[in-house]
Amino acid sequence: MTNQPPFDETEVRRRQKVRSRIMALGLLAFVALVFGITVAKLGIWG
Repeated sequence: MTNQPPFDETEVRRRQKVRSRIMALGLLAFVALVFGITVAKLGIWG
């Protein structure tokens, strides 16, 4: 058997919240990058 600590649901929820925030920031950065590349290719006025 392994010596794992007891299951702690509050710790699991905290880690899920942190992971979701990191994913949201990554998605936001990706969208900003795509937007910036699009603006740079098209120019400011299209």
